[in-house]
Amino acid sequence: SGLVHIKNPHLDSMEEDVLYHLDLGTKTHNLPAMFGDIKFVCVGGSPNRMRAFAQFMHKELGLTGNAEDLADICAGTDRYAMYRAGPVLSISHGMGIPSISIMLHELIKLLHHAKCRDITIIRIGTSGGLGIEAGSVVITDTAVDSSFKPRFEQVVLDDVVVRSTELDKDLVEELLACSKEIPDFPTLIGHTMCTYDFYEGQGRLDGALCSFSSEKKLEYLKRAYDAGVRNIEMESTAFAALCGLCGLKGESSC
Repeated sequence: SGLVHIKNPHLDSMEEDVLYHLDLGTKTHNLPAMFGDIKFVCVGGSPNRMRAFAQFMHKELGLTGNAEDLADICAGTDRYAMYRAGPVLSISHGMGIPSISIMLHELIKLLHHAKCRDITIIRIGTSGGLGIEAGSVVITDTAVDSSFKPRFEQVVLDDVVVRSTELDKDLVEELLACSKEIPDFPTLIGHTMCTYDFYEGQGRLDGALCSFSSEKKLEYLKRAYDAGVRNIEMESTAFAALCGLCGLKGESSC
């Protein structure tokens, strides 16, 4: 049917579903009226970047009104920012798996309650490149963990739950085709490695702690490259897992 799935039987028995960190709720807001015609959701780390992206989309789509006047739909909270430009929703997710996971849980419930159909969701953001030209755009075919495995591991109660991190292959090819229409943006498809840390977790030598040599770092990054990794960031495995489980056509492009 193209609807967004939620896999939580407890929600049916709740009198109200409060989306705490978005400052929205099923009783306080008419979610179908506000969001029912959304078709594209773009998410990225920084609130300012996602505001700028929404303003860009507003101009590209030729919408009426001043793009500078776009209001933050989540202005009642300082956790995330959300802007709308026609059928495009632009939302910040902060940095790291915990932050994007919280946002995605509430975003997916929002899209479900709003009865949205045939949603495409794309993570846009920055990442560290691996063996590629600086400024390249990497379209993720599979998100992998720090062991180069296509999985998202999460501790639920006292169980380790493992979830798949494959992204929508048709959307991967569609984005690559679109990139050929834009000059001066070298674009490629590759694995994206998702880490839990910006410093030691990504092999950086300039954190407050560093427990390895520069030689060990380079050996690890070479193994990552040989495994198909072309960029490194901190959200893609959680993003891929949640989108896949809830029937969202998802992709990451950094």
